[in-house]
Amino acid sequence: MAELYPPIEPYEHGVLDVGDGNRVYWETCGNPAGKPALVLHGGPGSGAGPFWRRLFDPAAYRIVLFDQRGCGRSTPDAADPQTSLAANTTPHLIADIELLRRHLNIEKWLVIGGSWGVTLALAYAQKHPGRVSELVLFSVTNTTRREVEWVTRDMGRIFPEEWARFRDTVPEPERGGSLAQAYARMLADPDAVVRERAAREWCRWEDVHVSTHPGHTPDPRYEDPHLRMRIARLVTHYWQHAGFLEDGALLRDAGKLAGIPGVIVHGKMDISGPPDIAWQLAQAWPDTELVLIGEEGHGLSGDDTTKAVLAATNRFRPA
Repeated sequence: MAELYPPIEPYEHGVLDVGDGNRVYWETCGNPAGKPALVLHGGPGSGAGPFWRRLFDPAAYRIVLFDQRGCGRSTPDAADPQTSLAANTTPHLIADIELLRRHLNIEKWLVIGGSWGVTLALAYAQKHPGRVSELVLFSVTNTTRREVEWVTRDMGRIFPEEWARFRDTVPEPERGGSLAQAYARMLADPDAVVRERAAREWCRWEDVHVSTHPGHTPDPRYEDPHLRMRIARLVTHYWQHAGFLEDGALLRDAGKLAGIPGVIVHGKMDISGPPDIAWQLAQAWPDTELVLIGEEGHGLSGDDTTKAVLAATNRFRPA
């Protein structure tokens, strides 16, 4: 395994009232006087687990983690079917990031994101480029309608049996339309049995479409019904709305990242997030380096991807 930095605990943490009845959990780790770095977790809905802390030199960085609205230690919990997601959108999350930055009295920070966290990082950096010192991105997504359609329908060409089960969980009249939208409706069903089945089958498919790299094992997190419901509700909510972004805007507006140094790390076997997404972003953003990893897939699924991300955070740490 790639040698991560040793486990550390936060030296400070809190809960920030961001409005709309939402309270966001945050924590800071490493060196209080170090270079600020912000973690944007994936999902949506995964939460910022302790693994993220170990991607930074704790002597050099002031590492900021937070759980995005509705997930992890932030409340209200999206796993509760009574929790409204109306005030859980990308513009809301961008506003939360800025509120947290001001709360922590940070001028600029390095931003790291993986998977959905890349979409959020790009949206934030394009909205507030003066607040971002560098970007480290892996498993690149833009959450476009084409990408959502690819993951929820076209990936059935690669995993036909598993996809048929995923599709057939949806009522027959809805199988030809948006599967993300159909699952979101099932996850809002008054019948708990319908909701649980939808969450279980959504997360089963989540596990399948990232399984293209050698040595993949099922994600044990999905054994937790509470986490399954949270992730299924938040992912379908964001995906049915294409990330609450103008379709194609993140690539179109990549010029706004000019002057922000970056590293993009992407596995060539990342079929759920095809490498052309990362490649196109690198062509439109001249201040970044694209690192394509041979036989590795989505997320920090292997040694070389993890090493490349560690190399990037080490490159940008202060002397």
